[in-house]
Amino acid sequence: MEMNDPRLTAIGLFAEAYSGLMAKTCRAFADAGLNEIDFETLIRLARSPGRRLRMTDLAAQTNLSTSGVTRVIDRLEREDLVRREGCPTDRRTTYAALTPAGAARLEEIIPTHLEDIERWFTGLLTPEQLEEFLRTLRIIRDVVRPCATAGVEGHDQRSGHECPSAEEPSDRAGTLTPPTK
Repeated sequence: MEMNDPRLTAIGLFAEAYSGLMAKTCRAFADAGLNEIDFETLIRLARSPGRRLRMTDLAAQTNLSTSGVTRVIDRLEREDLVRREGCPTDRRTTYAALTPAGAARLEEIIPTHLEDIERWFTGLLTPEQLEEFLRTLRIIRDVVRPCATAGVEGHDQRSGHECPSAEEPSDRAGTLTPPTK
């Protein structure tokens, strides 16, 4: 067994960088009374057309089960940060939509979060390095999380992977980090 295999180094460096970045950048969420999955949900809604997504697409994008995303939306709805909207053409479909209060909460968080990202991540790279890094991350993301852009205009399945059913993803409410063994 080769302990100096560069693949082990690559995944180890990636995991160390990710956990370090999350530790440095998540304080803005906590200061605003949110956890990582709350923020991820709000930012995905804010960046979606009409500031809303079908609940099933939100589950696919966040890698939560339908019950997991329901619990997150329940919590955010109690705080008036999101609301559920029915679909006028399909009663089986429900949308999660960002409320004005949810947009305001993001406006409160984003400046500090962007400063943290700049300080601990993107500001450490040249523009060329950042462009290449983003291109590389998209290649990996499109294979390991092909549904990360589900429900977004232009989303396709170029990777050849089907989006899992809404019950297949692990229920990770409250965290963005992958489960450990």
